[in-house]
Amino acid sequence: MKKLLTLLILSITMIAVVGCGAGDDSADSEMTTLEKAQQEGKIVVGFANEKPYAYKTADGEITGEAVEVARTVLKELGINEMEGVVTDFGALIPGLKAERFDIITAGMYITPPRAKEVNFGEPEYSIGEALAVQKGNPKDLHSYKDIAENPDATIAIMAGAIETDYVKAVGVSEDQIEVVSDIPSCISALQSGRVDATTMTNMTMQSAMETADSSNIEVVTDFTQPVIDGKSVKGYGAAAFRKADTDFLEAYNAELAKLKESGELLEIISEFGFTKDNLPGDVTTAELSQE
Repeated sequence: MKKLLTLLILSITMIAVVGCGAGDDSADSEMTTLEKAQQEGKIVVGFANEKPYAYKTADGEITGEAVEVARTVLKELGINEMEGVVTDFGALIPGLKAERFDIITAGMYITPPRAKEVNFGEPEYSIGEALAVQKGNPKDLHSYKDIAENPDATIAIMAGAIETDYVKAVGVSEDQIEVVSDIPSCISALQSGRVDATTMTNMTMQSAMETADSSNIEVVTDFTQPVIDGKSVKGYGAAAFRKADTDFLEAYNAELAKLKESGELLEIISEFGFTKDNLPGDVTTAELSQE
């Protein structure tokens, strides 16, 4: 009888312990991404290793315009540690949705198609495009339209980049475009003569040319910014969040607004070559997300 009573007590104790554990798991699962990050004091961010927006330094640290803006905002939200996951640019949104990381800090342009997949924070910067060609510009390329009008001209573009949409919009055909995995691959495709041109934002181009052997390639100084649907193209970049993380988005935007008002945003992005001309002004994510 005594042995039976002991077994009964042990069984009840085990059930109670298991029950408590299940309750804790349930509580964790009910926490939002923001609440969990604040509780743990850390967050995982996704980026594409693209200077000057987000990249790893030689010692493995992550930095860049988008990273440092996010770092400043997140600290104000009580999140002091940032872990980075590097991936191809085209895999950033799928990775966010698959919960490989919690937010995207890659300087990603806000576009209507992307806004259907993720929630963008308010713009952190604005910027134009750049074009690089073979030394001497043998095919006389000064705009995307010049490429469209020369069927022999080819161009390398990073996978998932908005520039693919831009060149197609002005008439560049699929067989003129070589899609590559990252920015260094764009530059190497041009250096090797595999393509006649490559395009990216002017800040990315500046960084890429500084680190590459540019003896046989050059940036087109009189490049004509693309005009699509009657409007000059200018990109606006921001952090991106999962659709469910509305509390995170609102909290992030509130702190970002303070950086804009105080002038600290310009201080942060100027460390990466941006100027006051790159500030987003009064343009909103809602406007940029409209079809």
